[in-house]
Amino acid sequence: MTTALSATAARHLLLNMTPNGSLGDDGVFVVRSGDGPYVHDEDGTRYIDGLSGLYCCQLGYSYADEIAEAAGKQLRELCFSPLWSASAHPAAIELAERLAGIVPAGIEHTFFSSGGAEAVETAWKIARRFHTLRGEPGRTKAISRRGAYHGLTLGALSFTDDPGLIEPYGPPAVETRFVSNTNRNGLPPEMANDSMFTAHLLAEVESVILAEGPETIAMLIAEPVQNRGGCITPPAGYWPGLRALADRYGFLLVADEVITGFGRLGEWFGGDRYDARPDIVTVAKGITAGYAPMGATLVGARVAEVINRPGAVLNHGYTFGGHPLSAAIALRTLEIMERDKVLDNVRGLQGGLASGMAALADLPIVADIRGAGFFHAVELVGDQEDGGFSDAARKALVVDLIPRRLREAGLLARVYNRAAPLLQIAPPLISDRPLLDRIVEIIADTLDEASQALAR
Repeated sequence: MTTALSATAARHLLLNMTPNGSLGDDGVFVVRSGDGPYVHDEDGTRYIDGLSGLYCCQLGYSYADEIAEAAGKQLRELCFSPLWSASAHPAAIELAERLAGIVPAGIEHTFFSSGGAEAVETAWKIARRFHTLRGEPGRTKAISRRGAYHGLTLGALSFTDDPGLIEPYGPPAVETRFVSNTNRNGLPPEMANDSMFTAHLLAEVESVILAEGPETIAMLIAEPVQNRGGCITPPAGYWPGLRALADRYGFLLVADEVITGFGRLGEWFGGDRYDARPDIVTVAKGITAGYAPMGATLVGARVAEVINRPGAVLNHGYTFGGHPLSAAIALRTLEIMERDKVLDNVRGLQGGLASGMAALADLPIVADIRGAGFFHAVELVGDQEDGGFSDAARKALVVDLIPRRLREAGLLARVYNRAAPLLQIAPPLISDRPLLDRIVEIIADTLDEASQALAR
């Protein structure tokens, strides 16, 4: 049903990643309020937020009073001061120190921004500055992985190989070479062996480096678990292998933790789960649990030593980067997560969630299930011989039945309508076992119905 607010949104609001001119009779889904792991629409209908508000709301929606207390204290003390021209403020300084205590070893510095794409842009500019100051200005290329997504600003967009996202805006700003991601679905059986798969992947990366010329590569960027394409986990040895290649050929290794950071995989940083030792880490989303916008680029000591040389200028910045309000909220968020043992909750329940998701594999519409922590995806198989979906089946199931039935059952999840359709969940990190079981139950019922429809 289209409400007054939904109609107003259609007239005046340009939504992200949305065909705004063809929303149809249903209009815009308006979320009015939230509590715990739930949100409520305009009619008061309650839904499980199975996507944590786009991977942001690690704490769900129950800590508003504590966050408001921290925000009010900060606003009464100092509403704004930029991190600019040898000037800073206590909240940003304290947050940078706090982050240095939980990030991977060797990373000690923070450059604040307002979101994930800005954090990635910053990583690129720091990498270029680092190499130029070291006398290697020819390192102007990046390596990214196929199907990856690192943001929509023109620089960050360069690290994505999706023509639908890139082509409307002309040639990419950064020359980027793409290598395989770590999705094994559809690969030969021998790739089920971690050592063989890792060796295959790293050999491909090295061949690209050598073909382009090691002296031209500035950085390689990758997510510990790749979001786009459906929670694609790495094989054992993959991240240590990337570290070895970075050391051998002199480029910087960047871990994009915008989604996987701050507990999503049961660790402060998802890369810790896979022995990643990056030079730079990008974060956003969960750093404030969605209570305020913030991004950050966390920089290793050996990189900072170069860009902080006397006389060197890091001529890059954002007016609202490290905003006092956002910094104060981030500090309180980290305090709550530690006090309430939120990471322990993920570690204790992730096995049960993984088992529940794995049990969906018997459904005919399921091609693959993958993920880690509170971050899982189901890749769907269609009615075509190659596993793809015909236009009719895609429209009936991926566009209509699956997202509609999920919502009717009270679950907000992500359904990708792409070449390989996916259903993805990333519930709040405060979710308990009964709630996670209910999420799996709703998905099972929905995909069972979709399987039956596919068979007809």
